[in-house]
Amino acid sequence: MGSDKTSSGKPGGKPGKAKPYTRPRGRGARAIGDLMPEIGRTAFRRFGFVQSSVVTRWPEIVGPQHARVCSPEAIRFPPGEKAEGILQLVVVPAHAPLIQQVIPEIIERVNRFFGYKAVARVKLRQGAVTPPTDGRPAKPPPSLKPIPLELGDSLRDIGDPELRTVLESLARSLGNNET
Repeated sequence: MGSDKTSSGKPGGKPGKAKPYTRPRGRGARAIGDLMPEIGRTAFRRFGFVQSSVVTRWPEIVGPQHARVCSPEAIRFPPGEKAEGILQLVVVPAHAPLIQQVIPEIIERVNRFFGYKAVARVKLRQGAVTPPTDGRPAKPPPSLKPIPLELGDSLRDIGDPELRTVLESLARSLGNNET
């Protein structure tokens, strides 16, 4: 009210050095695979999935044989609960009787994945299922460029095939630079 202090809080009228505004920084660049659970979480919840990892890790949960012929469509829980839900699966029509026989095993595996009794029943719907991708990138074709002779002999002694392939690729690129 009757104070001689300025905005800097010091008497005398000389304002102090103001700290420049710095924008809060993020965590830096992240891989798109790390962002996908965050991006897809809303869509997955809308269609009945509390955890998107059930869809993305389905082959790990039920095994590769069953994952080729069935895929999760939704998990419906009773109102206000997150336990004893109904797992809805899409199954290739020819494999529906087989999947129906292994439903207790699927329920056990899904509940083990969640860590509690999340699924009590399974509802099957026959339809087209896209088989999961293998997860491994396709192997690039071998290069047809010859390896320089002086480097090729020493590379044959390397036991690790992946390391040998990388070193052969490096030798080819060095051979191209010299000519």
